[in-house]
Amino acid sequence: MNRYVQALLFIYLSFLVSTAQAEHSLPMTEDKSAYQTHVIWPDIIIPWGLVQLPDGKILATERSGKLWLLTEGKPSIEITGLPEIHAYGQGGLLDIALHPDFANNQIIYFTYASQYTHNNKIASNTALMRAKLDINNHQLIEHKQLYQGEGDSNKGQHYGSRIAVTDQFVYFSIGDRGQRDKNPQNLSLDGGKIYRLNLDGSIPTANPFYQQAKAKKAIYSYGHRNPQGLMILANTNQLWSHEHGPRGGDEVNLIEAGKNYGWPVIGYGINYIGTNYTDITEKPGMEQPKLYWDPSIAPSGMAYVSSDKYPQWQGKVLLGGMKYGHLVLLEINNNRVLKQTKLLAGIGRVRNVIQGNDGYIYLGIDGKGILRLLPQDS
Repeated sequence: MNRYVQALLFIYLSFLVSTAQAEHSLPMTEDKSAYQTHVIWPDIIIPWGLVQLPDGKILATERSGKLWLLTEGKPSIEITGLPEIHAYGQGGLLDIALHPDFANNQIIYFTYASQYTHNNKIASNTALMRAKLDINNHQLIEHKQLYQGEGDSNKGQHYGSRIAVTDQFVYFSIGDRGQRDKNPQNLSLDGGKIYRLNLDGSIPTANPFYQQAKAKKAIYSYGHRNPQGLMILANTNQLWSHEHGPRGGDEVNLIEAGKNYGWPVIGYGINYIGTNYTDITEKPGMEQPKLYWDPSIAPSGMAYVSSDKYPQWQGKVLLGGMKYGHLVLLEINNNRVLKQTKLLAGIGRVRNVIQGNDGYIYLGIDGKGILRLLPQDS
């Protein structure tokens, strides 16, 4: 190979590397428009999960272990009939979602921290339950635990958890439970995974590790740290997620069946004390994030915007940035994050963001409660 060809090849490869790096490390612009919000319910301290019912009421989970039925202008009503909730550290009552045929069957899904005994030791992990909402009597009935994460961790961190539901499946995340060197890369252990079940709780035989000996058959993807954003990108039907890194290295990922997302073998952050947990950012067989943040923004909640109430955001994705107290707007196209924009700087720790059935965006903010984000022409 002559020097001219070698030089061209070097330039081409350098371009590929720089392009790949640019695709997942983007500058964040800021929209300083004065978007208005309206506090709907101020009394929820850590509003983790939000979902709007067909009649406009909102179900909201509070991490302390409460489930609330909220009707604007009226006192909040506590829904009873929850299982025992292990409210400890980052654990508690977590995300909530509706069955796609909720209008007819009143079925909901929710994740929560569940405590149990493992080898004569008290431990806890994330569980997924399905139940029927008896709205007239303000209670849950006909409970069925669909999945109980196992393991021996009694730590208070990294439970996940978010839920995404399609017409066929329910996806949910469990964090690594503070056992980064044990759980995320081991398919026989829970933790550091995203899971897929049928709506009735059975395991799809098409799951990527269904036929693999000793693997947890419900696993859909692995190598995650603490995913607290999970959604279906409605214009493509793809599953997207984001997760917390340690000090730096928060990620946005396109989730595909059987893929390994690298934690803790590769990553873009460091330990909280400033040391390295890895020396590499890529490895064959491990997926690169579509976007990462360094420093961390502590992302939480994730919603696709389809509403015509916010025409400037249609087809884009909103997520919360808890660390610096703002929203982030992502423009995603052709499996790439093309742009990220900071919104509502200083709004507070955005724990969750949803688009309601009524087309409005609702925010769950630690210490502020639940807010409606008003369109600019309101």
